[in-house]
Amino acid sequence: MIALVTCADARDLDADLPLLLEHLEGEAEVVVWDDPSVDWSSYAAVIIRSAWDYPRRRDEFLAWAHRVAGATQLWNPADVLEWNTDKRYLQRFADAGIPTVPATVVDIGVVPPDDDLVGDIVVKPTVGGGSKGVQRVTDDPAAARVHIAVLHADGAAAMIQPYRANIDTEGETGLVYLGGSFSHAFEKSAILAAPIEWEGTLYVKERIEARVPTAEQRALADRVVAGLPATAYARVDLVPGADGPELLELELTEPSLFLETDPDAPERAVAVFRNLMA
Repeated sequence: MIALVTCADARDLDADLPLLLEHLEGEAEVVVWDDPSVDWSSYAAVIIRSAWDYPRRRDEFLAWAHRVAGATQLWNPADVLEWNTDKRYLQRFADAGIPTVPATVVDIGVVPPDDDLVGDIVVKPTVGGGSKGVQRVTDDPAAARVHIAVLHADGAAAMIQPYRANIDTEGETGLVYLGGSFSHAFEKSAILAAPIEWEGTLYVKERIEARVPTAEQRALADRVVAGLPATAYARVDLVPGADGPELLELELTEPSLFLETDPDAPERAVAVFRNLMA
């Protein structure tokens, strides 16, 4: 039996779960990660899908992941979750020569200079998801500094990145890999180009459509995934930079896979997940 892991507030919001359950035909069930009554050792594989409340409980979540990994197979592995749950990981890809949206981390208690806060920028928490705490600021260092202070007061380090204006017309491109192999891709509309609308309390409403990645996008995403350890799933989020696609995020913890954008994607996911029980 496979455990598909969610959180209490996401059980009815994760659109991937019904598709997975339909194709797994009784071989899986949805389980809440922080349910104390669950015997994780009773599952042949535990696959994290929508534990979208972890950012405010990261230490607790990682401790849970290591406990589960000691009892059965956890995907993705706990060691991967350790680094992937903090967006500082982007620097390791930049250092490896992967075109990456530049990022400046502002730790709690640090006041950034105005030079870091000019232009069209995005300020976000280094530990976060669903676009919570993300704010676009244009040529207003004072407003950026206020938002950073808000994040710090909430216990979060901040990250500053330039806003890539081509997102407004081209959107983001997400490439999904299952078991290390490319599965499908989608377009995500620019959420910071207009007032943000929320879907409940966990994530921002997004327009998602199927997309065929360009050869350049596919080559970059393949490079990113080739350097990873074994994973059940990976989502490579790219944005259009001045000189080609750039890595915005690498989602290895609890990404939506948007399986509905490709009619064959659910069966590909299920085939990979079944093999994890072997």
